[in-house]
Amino acid sequence: MDAPSPTAGFRPPPGLGNRHVQTLLPRALPRVALKVDREVLELPDGDFVELAWARPAPVEADAPVMVLFHGLEGSLDSPYARTLLSVAARLGWRAVLMHFRGCGASPNSLPRAYHSGDTADAAFLIDRLAERYPGALKVAVGVSLGGNMLAKLVAERGGQHLDLAGAIVISAPLDLAACADTLSRGFARLYERHLLASLKRKMAARLARESLPLALGPRELAGLTSLRAYDDAVTAPLHGFDGAADYYRRASAGPRLTEVTLPTLVLHADDDPFMPPALFERFPAPSPAVRLELSRHGGHVGFVEWRHGRPASWLARRVARELRAWAVPRRDACRAEAISRSGS
Repeated sequence: MDAPSPTAGFRPPPGLGNRHVQTLLPRALPRVALKVDREVLELPDGDFVELAWARPAPVEADAPVMVLFHGLEGSLDSPYARTLLSVAARLGWRAVLMHFRGCGASPNSLPRAYHSGDTADAAFLIDRLAERYPGALKVAVGVSLGGNMLAKLVAERGGQHLDLAGAIVISAPLDLAACADTLSRGFARLYERHLLASLKRKMAARLARESLPLALGPRELAGLTSLRAYDDAVTAPLHGFDGAADYYRRASAGPRLTEVTLPTLVLHADDDPFMPPALFERFPAPSPAVRLELSRHGGHVGFVEWRHGRPASWLARRVARELRAWAVPRRDACRAEAISRSGS
């Protein structure tokens, strides 16, 4: 990437700048109290995803909508999910989280799962939101795996074919092969083991109760010791890829940032332990529609600052500022339209 990127405004508290500390700190913050309404969204192929809508919902039908896509093995219970939904709801937005297939309360129906390049379900949800709330401004937020998926989606569909005013991409593994290699080394192996254990636990339960198009059984599944090995043996064959390398190449969104025409904010910490150093130097310069904000510190979906005498989420504050910036032009336009109508 040739052009310099704006520096994100995040500054870690003294003594809390270590990338692993930043990555793990959000789990130590007080759990955000959030009430939700749950919905099962039937998909065109006969499967389903589970939605979680923040309560209370706005009364106005044209209230802005924020749709959130979580990370690998994430859910409503991920610390960032509750925080970001709560922030949007407090700003008067209609906020909804889409669980990827099998990440909600129930296992999904079809012999497949989800992956970092699987944009169809998100696109289907956004199209349904366009039908339900045709007059509402809509912004999508993707975190980690969900961020790569969202970046790929906006590159594929473009600003003219998605009812979105903008997108926010947070700590996204935009080079999947390089990120898989990074997670297999040093302290990052702890994160890989945690994610791999969750993936294998779910897949073991599925292998025990249903037939899947996979050339492995419970013993072979238990013997997979890296995310790359899991993707090679499970993710790729389940979703039509010719191995992990083919999956990583076709699903990585970084090289496609040049194609993005929708206003998109990309937030990334250079010390993210899930990513190789200088991640964005691997890609061509993104399109003018992409605003890349890099922070020296922040870890992976960390960005914990010190505010009002206690640790708090800078990430939530930055997303709130972006949502306000998108909502202001919409509000001003509505006021101008109302004034025009009253004068006619």
